[in-house]
Amino acid sequence: MKTIPDNVNPYKSTPVFTHETVPKGLLKDHKTAPDVWGLIHVEEGQLEYTIGENEVHVLTPEGSKGVVAPEELHRVKPLGEVKFKVEFHR
Repeated sequence: MKTIPDNVNPYKSTPVFTHETVPKGLLKDHKTAPDVWGLIHVEEGQLEYTIGENEVHVLTPEGSKGVVAPEELHRVKPLGEVKFKVEFHR
């Protein structure tokens, strides 16, 4: 998985989503704006994070965070009960 560059800083965050409140738009392919990076933080449970067509990661509180590169197609899928948020950097 990619890493967030050192020269970007957080500027906003989503609320904490659950398997019941995750916006439908996050469940299908979408992308961030140019020059905007995302960092997915899983607080509880497991979240499947798919980048493009074939790169799949299972994110957990103990594991690595999901890095979203600018304008890169991605989607998430709760694997049971989950709590997560997305922090945006630029």
